[in-house]
Amino acid sequence: MPKNFVEELRWRGMLHDIMPDTETYLEQNPTSGYIGFDPTADSLHIGSLVQIMILMHFQRAGHRPIALVGGATGMIGDPSGKSDERNLLDAATLEKNSKGIEMQLRRFLDFDTQEDRAARLVNNYDWMKSYSLIDFSREIGKHLTVNYMMSKDSVKKRLGSDAKVGMSFTEFTYQLLQGYDFLYLYEHMDCKIQMGGSDQWGNITTGTELIRRKVAGKAFALTCPLITKADGTKFGKTEGGNVWLDKTRTSPYKFYQYWLNTSDEDAQSYIKIFTFLERPVIEALIAKHQAAPHERILQKKLAEEVTLLVHGQEDYQKALQASQILFGKSTTEDLKGLDTQTFLEVFEGVTQAQIHRTDLDSGLDMIAALSGQTQFLNSNGEARRALKENSIAVNKQKVQEDYILTAQDLIDGQYILLQRGKKNYFILHIVD
Repeated sequence: MPKNFVEELRWRGMLHDIMPDTETYLEQNPTSGYIGFDPTADSLHIGSLVQIMILMHFQRAGHRPIALVGGATGMIGDPSGKSDERNLLDAATLEKNSKGIEMQLRRFLDFDTQEDRAARLVNNYDWMKSYSLIDFSREIGKHLTVNYMMSKDSVKKRLGSDAKVGMSFTEFTYQLLQGYDFLYLYEHMDCKIQMGGSDQWGNITTGTELIRRKVAGKAFALTCPLITKADGTKFGKTEGGNVWLDKTRTSPYKFYQYWLNTSDEDAQSYIKIFTFLERPVIEALIAKHQAAPHERILQKKLAEEVTLLVHGQEDYQKALQASQILFGKSTTEDLKGLDTQTFLEVFEGVTQAQIHRTDLDSGLDMIAALSGQTQFLNSNGEARRALKENSIAVNKQKVQEDYILTAQDLIDGQYILLQRGKKNYFILHIVD
């Protein structure tokens, strides 16, 4: 039997605002509902993953999820939560971004099931591209007053006395366009509920109001809280920028590391929001973690589940192996299995020296590798002492003075990892 969708969100901490009668309606009626994704980039990031999880829960509860890519509204930019106006994107960029997002959404939702809950993917550009301004003003604009639109928080914050900038007419119309999306889906796909982040409440309720005024219909609304971090820093951000769902933008290794480095407090909430683990399993994990927080049980399980969800088993295993390399729980074979991008990310900041491939072809002795040509160690004498002390490793494998480096030692065809002791690393970069 499908779960109670609203109750599932509630215990997971994913429910913020909900319109009266929404829970009762969803319990009694298999329903179509949608969430919109603006194509501001050709990939979604983990902030969008919250909305994807909601659509997945919605489908698992027996309802039909509709993922809307805002090819039309993306041309304007949502003012909600913004202190200034976004730069407008050109049509070619929007089309590229829309296609990228559509491909990602297909990985998470079931579009192929023969049941009524099969997901749908739509782009609001399809129904907005031929709608003239005059027709839109006559048929849609007349149903909502300026007073009503001005009452929305997204508008008031931008027009208040402490606002740094005002709001253009372009942005002001955004809520009307989003409201029309809801009306269109209501009329053409029997869509009865729109969902989104709490900053979308004003836009969503504009849609329910438009449906009520124009077609005397009843629609519903639900939002989830905006995800935050306990330390006050922004969720989904690192020093390098957004954490993306596209592995060419954020590698599976860095993606895995983001979740692995979550604080204890955040891990307790994130494991509910970003996984489908059942409540008894999560409660048991939290109890185990609290009994031995140094083992980071929650973070490891969170990183595993989210990486599997977004990137799959193969990339998860590679990310796990890469993570274990730094802690000595890996083999030379694990290290050699890394691709260049992951290898350089694992050993980010480690000093490098270039060695010509011809030097390696004839074999490079360890003294030259450690000191003469690289300056990893200060002198030949220091290199010999370190080798005699058995403190030197090549690609995590201890070596002696008679060891010769060859092409067999290469990682992804161009790197060799030298190590002294546990944490002192050095990279040989082989160049042609």
